[in-house]
Amino acid sequence: MIRRQSAPPLLFQANNTTRRRSPISLTPLIDVVFILLIFFMLASNFLEWRAITLDAPSGAAVTPSIEGALLVELRPERIRFSGVVITLKDLASKVVTVIHNKPGQRLVVEAAPGVNMQATVNVLDILSAAGVQNLSLKRTIKR
Repeated sequence: MIRRQSAPPLLFQANNTTRRRSPISLTPLIDVVFILLIFFMLASNFLEWRAITLDAPSGAAVTPSIEGALLVELRPERIRFSGVVITLKDLASKVVTVIHNKPGQRLVVEAAPGVNMQATVNVLDILSAAGVQNLSLKRTIKR
């Protein structure tokens, strides 16, 4: 008796019908992005980390005299230190020399009308880096 071997079972049968792929939904991706946006908005700090603190005098405070103080005048086209026109780089070296000779020296920064705020802040940063402790900002009023 001869046994006939059966054909191995077909694992993959060819199918004449093609399968349609289901469309990929973008809704979960949008949800994740929205949640991340909310997280970073709530976790961020809206305070300005490079802010300069200026203490305004109270109404009852006595205005200190500027007698003996050195004046840094900011004009749109130049900077003057004690009446002498200098550059921004020279200002730092002059102030370091003055502070070294007289540690409690008071400096007054006066910004003329037309000087932008960034230039004033740059000068205040340079003076603070030079070690000036007694610093005042004088307001010039347009007339």
